[in-house]
Amino acid sequence: MKRLLLPWLGFALVLLAAPLVFPQSAALSLLSQMGTMVLLCLSYNMLLGEGGMLSFGHAVYSGLGAFGAIHLMNRMAEGALAFPMTLVPLAGGLTGALCGVLLGYLTTRRAGTTFAMITLGLVELVSACVLMFPEVFGGEGGISGNRVIGEPVLGISYGPQIQVYYLIAGWLLVCAIAIWALRATPLGRILNAVRDNPERAAFIGYDPQRVRYLALILSAFFAGVSGGLSAINFEIVSAEYVGALRSGAILLFTFIGGSAYFYGPIVGGVVGVLFSSWLSAYTQAWQFYLGAFFILIVMTAPGGLASLIDQGWRILRSGAFDTRMAVRATAWLAAALPVLAGLVLATEMAYQASLGSLAEAPLRWWGWTVDVHAPLPWMTALLLMSGGVAALCCWRRQGGRS
Repeated sequence: MKRLLLPWLGFALVLLAAPLVFPQSAALSLLSQMGTMVLLCLSYNMLLGEGGMLSFGHAVYSGLGAFGAIHLMNRMAEGALAFPMTLVPLAGGLTGALCGVLLGYLTTRRAGTTFAMITLGLVELVSACVLMFPEVFGGEGGISGNRVIGEPVLGISYGPQIQVYYLIAGWLLVCAIAIWALRATPLGRILNAVRDNPERAAFIGYDPQRVRYLALILSAFFAGVSGGLSAINFEIVSAEYVGALRSGAILLFTFIGGSAYFYGPIVGGVVGVLFSSWLSAYTQAWQFYLGAFFILIVMTAPGGLASLIDQGWRILRSGAFDTRMAVRATAWLAAALPVLAGLVLATEMAYQASLGSLAEAPLRWWGWTVDVHAPLPWMTALLLMSGGVAALCCWRRQGGRS
């Protein structure tokens, strides 16, 4: 019991203390986005990691849940309906689950590649429907709302961002525990069996289609909760919430974190928001770096960042991390850093040069002024990359992996 409680207590403490470490308004907004994305990735991993269902349309349930929540908020603001703002994410979850009941019956009738293709068509279908009915979904501009409704309850009005963050953190903790507990239920166990061997699961009396259907409804519920939290956080919901781009981002973030581990989507959600929100504030080429990072993870660590964390923790616990291993790790880092620096420099110069006449101002890179039309910066980037690659090859030949 102690081994089960300690990780959750640690997770709760991290959620509780994060605003104390990062009290700035921008940091609170970033933490709130991380919370909603982490919950969305956890719900997606119920399909991908637990059920082996590769879905390209998971944003549909989150987006429709967000639309349900924003409509409820607007009815509350008009005085037509009395409902506590704290429970609005529950309405988003129920909306997502209802959509899972309707759409999941069709998508889960097939598995494997066919399931993936159906979900790809589903996300395009729903995206088109959202734009076809502007009275319901607000068209391209979306629907806006107001999270500050009525008199504050116990001083909580959800006007300050810190209150919204703790609302998101509370729902994230409760939903994460529920998702984790579902893995140990008979449904969670048989979902793993359907993932690994659907024929054998059917032979012992379980209908694989029904198991996948139930799992998708539950996953859609948690995705809808995440959508409801996003509606409260941003106070606007648009067609982008149900688009293929958002579905692809959920897949990327979950895979980067590691779908085989429960905490993998948590790591992936945090890293993904850092790429899309934090890094995008410094460079417009952040999508290039996200794509390159994803390829690097797939090629070097198919288990995701969670597998690297798990492997490192095992080495530390076994006491195998000695001086020789530390020297090899330092040597690898010293060889990899020039490659990274050269790649970033070349990317930023290429992006600046692609702007043409709009890029009259020289590139500012780590406090240096770089002329993207001069040959010297390009030669510097090439030398950094080639030197780093040569050092990595040398490290590999000398048995660096050992």
